[in-house]
Amino acid sequence: MSLRTVEMALATPGLDAQGRPTRVPLGVRDAPVAFDEDFGAEHMLVNIGPQHPATHGVLRLVIELEGETVKRCIPHIGYLHSGFEKLGEYRHYNQIIPLTDRTDYLSPMANNVCFALAAEKLMAIEVPERCRVLRVIACEMSRIISHLVWLGTTGIDLGAFTPFLWSFQERERIYNLQEKWTGARLTTSLTRVGGMMADVPDDFEAGLRDFTRTFPKTLAEVDTMFTRNAIWIGRTQGVGVLTAEQAINHSLSGPMLRASGVDYDVRKDRPYLDYETYEFDVPVGEHGDIYDRYRVRLEEMWQSNRILEQALDRLATLKGAPINVDDPRVILPPKSRAMSDMEAMIFHFKQVMDGVKPPVGEAYLGVENPKGELGYYLVSDGTAKPVRWRIRPPSFINLSSLPVMCEGALLSDVIAINASVDIVMGEVDR
Repeated sequence: MSLRTVEMALATPGLDAQGRPTRVPLGVRDAPVAFDEDFGAEHMLVNIGPQHPATHGVLRLVIELEGETVKRCIPHIGYLHSGFEKLGEYRHYNQIIPLTDRTDYLSPMANNVCFALAAEKLMAIEVPERCRVLRVIACEMSRIISHLVWLGTTGIDLGAFTPFLWSFQERERIYNLQEKWTGARLTTSLTRVGGMMADVPDDFEAGLRDFTRTFPKTLAEVDTMFTRNAIWIGRTQGVGVLTAEQAINHSLSGPMLRASGVDYDVRKDRPYLDYETYEFDVPVGEHGDIYDRYRVRLEEMWQSNRILEQALDRLATLKGAPINVDDPRVILPPKSRAMSDMEAMIFHFKQVMDGVKPPVGEAYLGVENPKGELGYYLVSDGTAKPVRWRIRPPSFINLSSLPVMCEGALLSDVIAINASVDIVMGEVDR
């Protein structure tokens, strides 16, 4: 070997004087390489979505990367814009209820309830007690099925398939109950201004009691699978952190807000449907990361199960009680009466043709939906159609925190962070 070759070998890391590879002893660390401030990897723009299963098929995330580190995340929405709010200005109040099914289509019954409450506030209508209990059941069933979809699909996004099967099996049981009650599985159109579309069928209560008795077993299995799982913890703890101050500044609500340590739940702080008379706890996290959002949603399903058990007990004491207000100007008379009583037929005709006419005014009502505070704002000019219908969608507002959570995270964390927000694009692109 020439002298020049030896000099080159000695100057080349990993080669000895003969030019053969050497092995570095254990414990030896090379000194960190010092770079000039203007030296850095070239930034790359990567599109995640809109045709991507983890971005719900219609959300586009433009990610600016330095290596695998996210420098910026820019959400692009509008691929599913449906114009629900504008459509509502051309429909009677009861005709708007099918539109609410299609906003957050993972909890349609809760959306139906919120709109009915907002319209009833505008019209100063007080619904009967049995109606209020049925609406609580509808809302808590919706909370459970919505969280089950989040749990199963987030597990898939992070590489766990079995909990998806567990969660969708339980969700199917509630869908069967929904179908018995409303005749539909997804677009329920359950409520009416002043009451409900229908009372629950005879075997509904027994089916729901069986669900509340056995559902906790599935929750316990999910808890065993995820809560202390090293892979799950590694992918979720300390990832996508939002402080309480950041969560409040972004106007977050629901599990996203409570996971950051802010104890706010519309059911407790601005009660509706007699929620103040039910016993349940509001889970609150501490660290504001993906792991705490998982723990909050899991615990919320336990609490919803408690509320359903209490609501079923109340329902049993209200057998045969009315579910609609006793006002033919608001609620359609029974078809048997409309076909045999002239006055009932006139009320039926007037309602179908002219609709329910609230007084001139405006009203806002918010409820604690699975994804956060869902609010409906209505403006009336005294006609049967609202001048303005404005939705406060929790998915849209919670999505605003995504860029903050993603900055500084790894590319692989973006999918997990986006899943933890739990958005539905029908509610975002409303």
